[in-house]
Amino acid sequence: MNGVHDMGGMQGLGRIEPEPEAIVFHAPWEARVHAMSVASPTRANIDAGRHQRELIPGPEYLRMSYYEKWFRSLSERLLQQGLVTPEEYASGEAAPGSAKGTPRLAAEAVERALSHASSYVREAAAPPQFAPGDAVRARNIHPDGHTRLPRYVRGRSGMIVRTHGAHVFPDSNAHGKGEDPRPLYTVRFTARELWGEAADPRGSVCLDLWEPYLERA
Repeated sequence: MNGVHDMGGMQGLGRIEPEPEAIVFHAPWEARVHAMSVASPTRANIDAGRHQRELIPGPEYLRMSYYEKWFRSLSERLLQQGLVTPEEYASGEAAPGSAKGTPRLAAEAVERALSHASSYVREAAAPPQFAPGDAVRARNIHPDGHTRLPRYVRGRSGMIVRTHGAHVFPDSNAHGKGEDPRPLYTVRFTARELWGEAADPRGSVCLDLWEPYLERA
């Protein structure tokens, strides 16, 4: 979908100011939001969580900090899935007599969960259509739902530089339509192809893009 969350290549948002790597959280509440998100049953579908953040109205999205967006998405997903009631959410307390759920992540499993990334690699349903060296074009599509194809690259030509096998396709998984594994590629685009002749001729951008996003150039 198109929205303010798709900031890649957009002008007028100011300079990107990198922070020291040692700064992970700016306040204790951010660490708690991160912990709740990792432990939540909603974590089972990370694509749906990303899409939930995309649904935040533009003015609110631009005003929010990073972890405010996470908290908003987590809250709405918990309510949607019936994991908490509106009354429980408002009070912060479990309803009297409610069943006690089984934690998705036990305390002793936290360290391993945070230090070992889960894999989204899957078996491919069909062989890949492209190979390194192939010239491709990012399709000029504007889906209503979730997509990982940035607007600034749509309609632009590039070259396949690497294949990664088949991975969960976020456009399907975000909407509960199954994982639908598709081949994933690293595609290189020159800076001038993306931003015109004024761009540095030596510059380029590499993006990991799923096969349905691409066509032969």
